Amino acid sequence: MWFKNLKLYRLAPNASLTPADLEAALEPLAFQPGGSQDSQVSGWLPPREDSGLVYAQHGQILLNLHTEKKLLPATVVNQASRARALQIEEQQGYKPGRKQMKEIKEQMTMELLPRAFVIAHDTRIWIDTVNRWVAIDAAAAARSDEVLGLLAKTLTPFPIVPLHVEMSPAAAMTLWLSEDEPPAGFSVDQDTELRSTGESRATVRYVRQTVELDEVRRHVQAGKQCTRLAMTWNDRVSFVLTDNLDIKRVAPLDVLKEHQDAQAANEAEQFEADFALMAGELARLLDDLVAALGGMRSDTK
Repeated sequence: MWFKNLKLYRLAPNASLTPADLEAALEPLAFQPGGSQDSQVSGWLPPREDSGLVYAQHGQILLNLHTEKKLLPATVVNQASRARALQIEEQQGYKPGRKQMKEIKEQMTMELLPRAFVIAHDTRIWIDTVNRWVAIDAAAAARSDEVLGLLAKTLTPFPIVPLHVEMSPAAAMTLWLSEDEPPAGFSVDQDTELRSTGESRATVRYVRQTVELDEVRRHVQAGKQCTRLAMTWNDRVSFVLTDNLDIKRVAPLDVLKEHQDAQAANEAEQFEADFALMAGELARLLDDLVAALGGMRSDTK
């Protein structure tokens, strides 16, 4: 249930989303299996088998974007195209030209697509209508852009805006490290990345290793800033913060896992409890993190 990554956004100040309105808006783009010539199809599926397209409880909403992509490596297309080109050369007595080879590749792609392997992926979206958070469980910007693009096709006016904070995450993380003073409620863990702000983009990474304070200060004096920092919030959730304000490798710690294990009776109740726990903990974590970064700029409050 826990999101592993958080691409963060805000609900627009005047946005009002109800589960019923959202369900009706998403229905036209519910997932439909692709045809034999479709290389990729996306659409909304229920977050749980027994729910609608929108799973909601107490102001917390969960969505699920399902994507199926056919895997057709270029090497396979090129190999098949070369074989077809040889056949055509024997028939017409000369090698196909550049334009004809392009047409051959397009034809081979269409012929091979129905036999390609299909890779399926679900991307979950958490919308907190109480605290106005929107988080997409995606490590890459391309995947979150796909989610936002599909939402933009159905929601008018578009209710999601970027998150902007007063203090640059890179500047804040560099300060926390060099002063050996993380913000209240947070502790610094062992994974760290420092990168030069100059043209060289020289980068130093520490993996499962505590960085000595003198070493950090030498790197900062040499023009590097912290671009990734592993942290723990209130001994409850660990994560990695990046200079883009992305949150990666989110993991509940033992105190929360014990609480999860103690919950309930059947799968539906467990899902409800897990989602409520995640939403509550992450909302508080995000509030504390934004406060540590100087608060939100007025255009995203």
